[in-house]
Amino acid sequence: MGPVVTKDEVGDPASGLNIQCRLNGQVMQNACTSDMIFPVGRILSYLSEICTLYPGDVIVTGTPQGVGHARNPPLFMKPGDVVEVEIEKIGVVRNPIVDGSRRDG
Repeated sequence: MGPVVTKDEVGDPASGLNIQCRLNGQVMQNACTSDMIFPVGRILSYLSEICTLYPGDVIVTGTPQGVGHARNPPLFMKPGDVVEVEIEKIGVVRNPIVDGSRRDG
């Protein structure tokens, strides 16, 4: 997942944190949390009405425009690529793409 931070370190995500996804150093997605259809607080409020949220729970909200399959021509990650996702005030997660069909051992 990535760096864990507290609200006092980040502030209100609805106020706008830049989110960027890079593939091999090239920016593929660039957006801001203030552009989300539903604000983070509203998502949390709704989810807490239908289920119990615990520390460490992860909520996946979707992705901004720029996904590879919607590009012309389509762009898909392949073994050897490196994808980085950076969220302002939180940090960067960097992952190499490996061949998932390989079975070692």
